[in-house]
Amino acid sequence: MQQQSSPAHWDIFCVVVDNYGDIGVTWRLAKQLAHEYQLTINLWVDDLRSFGHILPQLTPELAEQTHEGVRILKWNDPLDIDYIPGSVLIEAFACELPAQVKQALTAAARPPVWLNLEYLSAEDWVEGCHGLPSFQPGGINKYFYLPGFTEKTGGLICEQDLLATRDAWQANPQNRARLFADLGLTGIEPDHRIISAFSYETTALSALCELWSKAAQPMHLLLPKGRSLNSLTQWLPESPDKLTPGSHIQLGALTLHILPMTDQQGYDRLLWSCDFNIVRGEDSFVRAQWAARPFIWHIYQQEDDYHLVKLEAFMRLYCDNLAPEVALCWQQLNLAFNCQQQIDVQRLWLQIDTMRSELEAHAKHWPVDALKTADLATRLVQFVKK
Repeated sequence: MQQQSSPAHWDIFCVVVDNYGDIGVTWRLAKQLAHEYQLTINLWVDDLRSFGHILPQLTPELAEQTHEGVRILKWNDPLDIDYIPGSVLIEAFACELPAQVKQALTAAARPPVWLNLEYLSAEDWVEGCHGLPSFQPGGINKYFYLPGFTEKTGGLICEQDLLATRDAWQANPQNRARLFADLGLTGIEPDHRIISAFSYETTALSALCELWSKAAQPMHLLLPKGRSLNSLTQWLPESPDKLTPGSHIQLGALTLHILPMTDQQGYDRLLWSCDFNIVRGEDSFVRAQWAARPFIWHIYQQEDDYHLVKLEAFMRLYCDNLAPEVALCWQQLNLAFNCQQQIDVQRLWLQIDTMRSELEAHAKHWPVDALKTADLATRLVQFVKK
């Protein structure tokens, strides 16, 4: 086995779930820690092939490679590279660390700061649990690090220059035109409505497509190949797996555009360029907020509908400074979409469309409120120092 890097480094372990969710969060965090804090970051990933969908330069067969200042290591069992503890160890989303890593921790003269980076939630309990230690075998504490929307939580991932970069991008319409041309999208005029969808399978999306096909103005729905497209088989001329990026399907006033997979920067720009975004999971959910555009959050379904509790907790925060009638309609729209209530989702879309200017103004101001005093990476570095 090769020897791993010096003990000054940070290790982040990630199990790829749902192809892009967990790795999307950890990859953004790893890049930000390396770029903005000049930290040596080792990112251990169990599925490099799926990771490659959002990092096209990645070579899945390599056990070790470096991209954007982050050392990416293939997480095999057993590991291909000797593990030497660094100064910080992050297990992303309660993934189970390899046995040899746990053994190295108990044998270390000076164990690293061990953190469990949890999923994002707006629920009240997050403030009370963030930063709590959990005693582990070998006499080591593992700390729960919980991202969140208040100052008493771990914060939200947002690069220091992101909002300024977004503003500059949105200020120049030519940026959007060039992006769409690069993606092979045709027939989109400045006065057309543009919506992106990165959702799980749901009949609610199909119901919205039926509504948009009868709209008074041209509508464009931008879809990557995958789970959103699987919701629209009744509208497609062939099976979703046979459609190629760049192809489009005309449904009355609505045009469906099939997108190629893109890296994270490209996805950010896509969100910035649309009038409305439908997103899923955690990474795209947060990026939709930074895009300063109205959105629907298709949250990952959980047993006993607990995902709706998490959705409602977020919506209460998001709607705090929104006019009551707009807040109620937007909340009901999100619930109808997540509960696959097809008639309600059509009715509520028509209703929220009459409140577009209020919702857009709120979406523009929300990132300032959500960030509070610091982003997740900044709070994480401060937490480790303490």
